[in-house]
Amino acid sequence: MDKQKISDAQLVRRYVSGDETALNELILRYRHKLYGYILSRVKHPDTAEDIFQDTFIKIINTLKTGNYTEEGKFGSWLMRIAHNLIIDHFRRIKRNQWRYDTENFSLFDVLSDTHLADTQIIRNQTVEKMKMLIEQLPEEQKTVLKMRIYDEIPFKEIAEIQNVSINTALGRMRYALINLRKMIAKDNPF
Repeated sequence: MDKQKISDAQLVRRYVSGDETALNELILRYRHKLYGYILSRVKHPDTAEDIFQDTFIKIINTLKTGNYTEEGKFGSWLMRIAHNLIIDHFRRIKRNQWRYDTENFSLFDVLSDTHLADTQIIRNQTVEKMKMLIEQLPEEQKTVLKMRIYDEIPFKEIAEIQNVSINTALGRMRYALINLRKMIAKDNPF
């Protein structure tokens, strides 16, 4: 049977049954698309390679433990795993950056310009308030908003990752923004 005619689902079943070559075929099918996607997000080849490998390690573990359910396309599942690993990567960087900034904090930096300090405090409070409001959104709207705003993922890719149409992804973003405006207006009636 020609390798191109074998579906992803068939290759997954063959791999789970013990055929290691089936996994190699899946890796070959998605290697360029997956690595390109990861590299476009992290912008560093070594980091992209690490996340690429972690993605397949996670897939192998899920398949070997029997926790994979064929709910959609294998490719979408693969991209979703990679996307989540990319988000984890940036969260680690952000967490480490916060630690670094805190360790190098100087009170004199703030005292040197009181107006700048006041502006920064207001900005930080606003950001924290927005984060709290975003967390109150329905899960689907919150996910699309975070992917688009924080991760800067195009709507076409968001739709692929979530396995929905681009119109659904756009609609979720629209409703997220409408709901945020309503929550802000409710908190600040003036």
